[in-house]
Amino acid sequence: MPARVKIKRKGVGQMLRMPGMQAEMLRRAEVIKGVAVAISPVDSNSPHPGHYKGSWETDSTSRGGRRRDRAVAYVRNTAFYARWVEYGTERVPAHHVLLRAAQLGGRNQ
Repeated sequence: MPARVKIKRKGVGQMLRMPGMQAEMLRRAEVIKGVAVAISPVDSNSPHPGHYKGSWETDSTSRGGRRRDRAVAYVRNTAFYARWVEYGTERVPAHHVLLRAAQLGGRNQ
């Protein structure tokens, strides 16, 4: 006779908000941040070389996601020009640092 499992939504919601789940999400974000720092471009001709590379940060919360019902972690760059480095402009090619870091960081888990 096959085994039967009954899952309660409330229990799944509690599991997705557990401190251990939040810690794991933050650990994964730190791995991605490490890769992003390693592959960040540095313009030695700019007035603040290395500012973009040093502006990576991570954060986590137990109330994230579309419905605010699960633990999530964020990786972001606080440099005001981070969007232009990531996606490029008419004159500057896109570097896709965060995209590549997420792809490479997922492999290094």
